[in-house]
Amino acid sequence: MPYYAVRKGRQTGVYRTWEECKEQVDKYQYASFKKFSAEEDAWDFVDSGSSHSASFHSTADERPRNHTDNKTTFWSGYSSYKRRDEEPPESQRSRKCTKYTEVPHTPSGNNLSYMGDYAVVYTDGCCSSNGRRGARAGTGVYWGPSHPLNSSERLPGRQTNQRAEIHAACKAIEQAKSQNIKKLAVYTDSKFTINGITNWVPNWKKNGWRTSTGKDVINKEDFEKLAKLSEGMDIQWMHVPGHTGFMGNEAADHLAKEGAGKHQS
Repeated sequence: MPYYAVRKGRQTGVYRTWEECKEQVDKYQYASFKKFSAEEDAWDFVDSGSSHSASFHSTADERPRNHTDNKTTFWSGYSSYKRRDEEPPESQRSRKCTKYTEVPHTPSGNNLSYMGDYAVVYTDGCCSSNGRRGARAGTGVYWGPSHPLNSSERLPGRQTNQRAEIHAACKAIEQAKSQNIKKLAVYTDSKFTINGITNWVPNWKKNGWRTSTGKDVINKEDFEKLAKLSEGMDIQWMHVPGHTGFMGNEAADHLAKEGAGKHQS
């Protein structure tokens, strides 16, 4: 598999497909990019300060047709978080990898942020005293600085962190639909939510909403709502590490904590 290194472009990093690379460099002034057969060489090109001109060679079947944390690699499928020097799980080794050195979004005139054609939103849920009496859970949805769609709400019903994470994503999708947004990139630090909606829900449905061990799915109603809302939407589920300085994630976390302090409706 080739590695496409973008040293200067909309989002610098290393990409596994020409389509992803081209989206970063097409019509970008002074773009610097190159194709490598070894991942380490690609990273060296991105990280180097050399000024030699970059070249790119594509094969005939590569058709032209987006994406940066300090030295972090995202193995997409569901874009699970992984450090550059770690080996990905066996099940993910065939998936595309993309490195981010900053959160991928581009400001636009309508006060939304975009990753390619996908509107970007950050969601988070929190729960104080999670699993104990007196637990208080909240949801946070962050679209951008002072954006009118930013949401901070107390979670109704059972107060758990996992439910809050799921319902924060639900809120974001509801808002996107209200704005006639069809393509949405949901950034969350909840692997549970991403795994649930992308991998587990289809199997749960086939098994009558029972786990592989035959137990009832605890968050059935929550995932049913998320799956229903996702119908008709083109959603990219993106994982970001929590509490590591990602502005959007930190803002969503702050909104979720504010929501947890509110009264239940």
